[in-house]
Amino acid sequence: MSASSPEPVASGAAASDPEAPDGALEGSELDQAVNRVEHELGTLFARIRVSWREAAVTVHPDLQPLGYQVLTSIASGKATSASAIIERLQTDKSAVSRQVRQLEELGLVESVPDPDDRRARLLVATGLAQERIAIARARYEGRIGERLRTWSPADLDHFVELLGALGR
Repeated sequence: MSASSPEPVASGAAASDPEAPDGALEGSELDQAVNRVEHELGTLFARIRVSWREAAVTVHPDLQPLGYQVLTSIASGKATSASAIIERLQTDKSAVSRQVRQLEELGLVESVPDPDDRRARLLVATGLAQERIAIARARYEGRIGERLRTWSPADLDHFVELLGALGR
């Protein structure tokens, strides 16, 4: 990987276009490159789903991957209400409701009064949940860390830039 700009090249950019970056792909080469990216993203997403499944089982044998995502959203403080979880995970209310109920039954989440609005409730991860999440994350971070530690800092920075550009 090089440290060049992560900005994507417009599909209509031609090699003769003075604005097109050197080495810009066009036509079928660009289509093939996009197909390779889509294939690799599909492979990566499949691995992420497997990692979520493994992490969920590490937390509790009955926990589903969506339940793990709900739990980590709660534990991180990034989503402490059902509506915030729905927004963060882009899933439906009934699925979140089922997962929260299961997390409460497993002793991983508690519902407490919101100190700013006593009519509202907040979801908080229990100490047990925090311990199990730490174990699951340590396993995952160990695996990904092994792979990424072989990359140069420049390659890692470039990868972050490219991911950011793709996510916008």
